[in-house]
Amino acid sequence: MVRVHSTSPLRRPTNVTLPAQLLEEAKSLDLNISQACEQGLKSAIALVRAQQWLAENRSSLEASRQYVEKNDLPLADYRNF
Repeated sequence: MVRVHSTSPLRRPTNVTLPAQLLEEAKSLDLNISQACEQGLKSAIALVRAQQWLAENRSSLEASRQYVEKNDLPLADYRNF
């Protein structure tokens, strides 16, 4: 038996509750509600992941900032700008 692998990710139906006015406006503009929700969810996930990364790495970033304040940028003498 040969398996055929789909190039599209597995999609699952879900229920989403949206404000009626927002939904009506989206429909009047012929927006694809599923795609718009997917794009919004991707953006929200990226934002939260970025915030988490900053929180997890805050001490390292602060240490690096303090080092530069105290010692200037590494190899600063070799910069052309």
